[in-house]
Formats: sequence, C-alpha cells, structure tokens
Amino acid sequence: MNDDSVRDVPITGEPIRLGQFLKLAGLAENGSHVKDLIDADEVTVNDELETRRGRQLKHGDIVAVGSMRGRVVLT
Repeated sequence: MNDDSVRDVPITGEPIRLGQFLKLAGLAENGSHVKDLIDADEVTVNDELETRRGRQLKHGDIVAVGSMRGRVVLT
C-alpha cells in the first residue's frame, strides 16, 4: 500500500467506535495501543485530529494513523 492509498475495511453494522475500528483495520495492536496513539495525537478522522476513542464512525469515514489509512465500509 502506498502513502496515498486508502484500504477499505468492511464492517457489518453502523456505527463502530474509533477504538474498535483501529484494531479491526490493523492500525492498532490492542486497546492500550489505541490509547497511546490517541494520546500522542496520531489519529485523524476525515483529516481532523481525533482525541475520543469512543467516537462513532459511519460509512465512508477515513481514519488515519501516520501514512496508513482505512475507510469504513458498511457491508
């Protein structure tokens, strides 16, 4: 995956919480890693810094950690 690509991450129901999505998308290893990423201001949703692990995501939202990006896709 290059720096400009966004990987679609299918979910079965809306909404999904940011912390859950980060783990599902492989952008975080576990809940502790999610907390560390958010505390370090390394997570954006739709190009805006996000500090709430419980933020509700919906279809089409793009979550980024560094150059890795995942898009919420409802299946």
